[in-house]
Amino acid sequence: MVIAPEHPAVSRLTTPEQQAAVQAYCEQAASKSDRDRMEEKKDKTGVFTGSYAINPINGEQVPVWIADYVLISYGTGAIMAVPAHDTRDWEFAKQFDIPVIEVVARPDSEAADDEPCFTGNGTAINSGSYNGLSTPEFKQRIAADLATAGTGRQAVNYKLRDWLFSRQRFWGEPFPILHEVDADGQPTGAIRGVPESQLPVDLPHLDDYKPHGRPEPPLAKAPDEWLYPVIDGIRYRRETNTMPQWAGSCWYYLRFIDPRNDQAFVDPEKERAWMPVDLYIGGAEHAVLHLLYSRFWHKVLYDRGYVSTKEPFQRLVNQGMILGENNEKMSKSRGNVVNPDEIVRDFGADSLR
Repeated sequence: MVIAPEHPAVSRLTTPEQQAAVQAYCEQAASKSDRDRMEEKKDKTGVFTGSYAINPINGEQVPVWIADYVLISYGTGAIMAVPAHDTRDWEFAKQFDIPVIEVVARPDSEAADDEPCFTGNGTAINSGSYNGLSTPEFKQRIAADLATAGTGRQAVNYKLRDWLFSRQRFWGEPFPILHEVDADGQPTGAIRGVPESQLPVDLPHLDDYKPHGRPEPPLAKAPDEWLYPVIDGIRYRRETNTMPQWAGSCWYYLRFIDPRNDQAFVDPEKERAWMPVDLYIGGAEHAVLHLLYSRFWHKVLYDRGYVSTKEPFQRLVNQGMILGENNEKMSKSRGNVVNPDEIVRDFGADSLR
């Protein structure tokens, strides 16, 4: 079993003999970022706590280790390692001479490859009463049995992380957020939204909006009449970070329905008539960019009653990439870009499309 260095059980599980080694390791891990810790190509590191857990299935003792490749932010921050069937667990086990026991046999039709461990679906082995089950059946049965015994439960681990949504630049959507300030211009800690009657917040005119090398964003140079609004006798300072233009591009498909409406972002009747989008054509990279963020926006609008559909897009088609004669994708760095102006000149716009 492997737990994250930040796990609250570390101090309780560490024996006196292992105290110094565990403390040194945890201090070292604290200086690394999550990205550094998840780097697949680096050697696995870890330290033994001196304690053992009990395997709830077979009652055997399992050594409890601490390793920085386990993150406290993912799942419970503790894993039951399966070194025979997980690459990172296998690397860790080999690093510290931990026994590797196969519990899934690969299908007869699948020849052994160069991978150090088998990570696909197969048949359960060395697993007592579960022997002979397919991997999906194995997972379902063992999860159900653990739940019945009260020693485990099924859960979905989402890999979503906090979305860094602020930018220290001028060109972006202003946050409609106001910070209350005292007579000396210092924040009091009270925050409120811009009144609906004053929305949307437009960017002010700035003669110089370039970055200036100081911590505050360029909008901090805005005129006081824009930067410090007074509402009901209380003076505020506008939020000077800006949004990264996702705030506009995340719902453009709704605005396309009713682009000249100056009373609402879309007329409800038109939205009900046109939504959801029938077909979205875009690159595969959109799956974790525009499509994901658009669904964030759309789900909030649906929950608030502003749109009539739960999902914005019914069908997605990835059009793929046009490759060159040597099967390389078009790139300025490779010098193989096709100039669309030349195609239009020689063959016409319809041919280019």
